[in-house]
Amino acid sequence: MKFPPRTDPRWAAGTSRWLTAWVLVSAGLGGSAPAADKQPPTKPATIPSSTNASSAAAAAAASWKSLFDGKSLAGWKITDFAGHGEVLAKDGKIILQTGVMTGITWTNDLFRTNYEISLEAMRVEGNDFFCGLTFPVGKDPCSFIVGGWGGGVVGLSSLDGEDAAHNETTQYMNFQNGRWFQIRVRVTDTNIQAWIEADKVVDVTTAGKSISIRPESEESKPLGIASWSTTAALRNLKMRRL
Repeated sequence: MKFPPRTDPRWAAGTSRWLTAWVLVSAGLGGSAPAADKQPPTKPATIPSSTNASSAAAAAAASWKSLFDGKSLAGWKITDFAGHGEVLAKDGKIILQTGVMTGITWTNDLFRTNYEISLEAMRVEGNDFFCGLTFPVGKDPCSFIVGGWGGGVVGLSSLDGEDAAHNETTQYMNFQNGRWFQIRVRVTDTNIQAWIEADKVVDVTTAGKSISIRPESEESKPLGIASWSTTAALRNLKMRRL
């Protein structure tokens, strides 16, 4: 191909057309946009993890069954301990007045394994246990003592015939009068576990162990809560299947 000389008008016209095409391509107006400028496909929206966590928490909360209506002893009876104090249900609390031993016993159906029971308890006045929680472990009863033997002993009564002050679960804690404590007990086919607030204070494998209660707690079976020479308050009593 032979190009015209620069003095030829056709050369100027061709150059003008070439420059125009170059400007259009450079500006992206003369053809398709470069691949890098193309927008990526839109991703589907995902459910925030916080929503999943909230749903799980709501499901867990719904599985709890309340054992106290906040105003009466419906479902409970006053435990027939000799020398017991008065028992009152009002203002969202059950009050166990000071006696030798004062308590309440559950009268309806309940789980006997693979369950949890939870409550809040307070020593109002006195210096001994403000929560003696007796609960079923299969066919056998056991008690979780909180604040016994002068105010500080925590443990299970009884394991292999040894009570809360003399077995592998024995601990000593400080319980201030007038303060609520969250208490939770879990029973499975193989273990008994217990928490006070967020602290796990009992974790026992039950295989091969004899599970029982002290004789004075017999009237609390199969499920009961008692105090010893102490005024105690209870609230938010509930239970759930695991």
